[in-house]
Amino acid sequence: MADLLGPFAPLQLTERVSARARNIRIEVRPDGNVLLVIPKRVPRATAHAFLKSREAWIRDKLVELKTRAARIPLKRPMRWDGSDTISLRGREMNVRVVLARLARPTLRFGDDISLFCAATDLTDPDHLSQALRAALAKLARHDARVLLDAESARLGVDFSGPRIADQKSLWGSCTPDGLISLNWRLVMAPPEALRYVVIHELCHRRHLDHSPRFWRLVEKQMADHAHWRGWLREHGAALHAVLPKAGVEPPPAGLFDGAL
Repeated sequence: MADLLGPFAPLQLTERVSARARNIRIEVRPDGNVLLVIPKRVPRATAHAFLKSREAWIRDKLVELKTRAARIPLKRPMRWDGSDTISLRGREMNVRVVLARLARPTLRFGDDISLFCAATDLTDPDHLSQALRAALAKLARHDARVLLDAESARLGVDFSGPRIADQKSLWGSCTPDGLISLNWRLVMAPPEALRYVVIHELCHRRHLDHSPRFWRLVEKQMADHAHWRGWLREHGAALHAVLPKAGVEPPPAGLFDGAL
């Protein structure tokens, strides 16, 4: 790798050839890993030349992400004792535990988040976390659908979905046939952050790339999109640190997806 990027400290490079990618893409992670996505019809030498031309940007991005990661507070595990808080639509809310005779935990969203569960459920924190993740994902689907319907009509495009998932390094995606996938963790962010991702993916129904004309369309639909794009870069790792799946490590703090 040193011969590709000059006499600096070598970077750990992973290359991936993609039949779906239309442009060469570089994804940088603060642990030193660099992913080079090469469209199937693009020569490897061309991709490497592009990588070399972006060396200064890669080095700067690594420093930026490591600095940002150091500022992200650690999220303690849920205690399920009534003292927990979680962000919902950008507002920190208390998670209240209410003992009830129920076959499975049930969530209710209001001025706070109420978790109704049997006393025996408190001995299985992973089960409670799963229930809260499922409830938040359901809420994310509702919020996303409302925004998708409104913004697609404004843009004059159609779509299918949304598919709601827990992607490790993406906030959203759009397939060539219009299936939009969104990360449920966006429901914890301010509503404008979710709106930005929705608009971003819907604009791919016009331009399935990240060309200047794509970004001009995003700008037209949401004048302050750059602010919310930056917000997700700044706070994304903190959102991923909340309610991680059992046995699954959250992505490195400051993970950067160059596409979004």
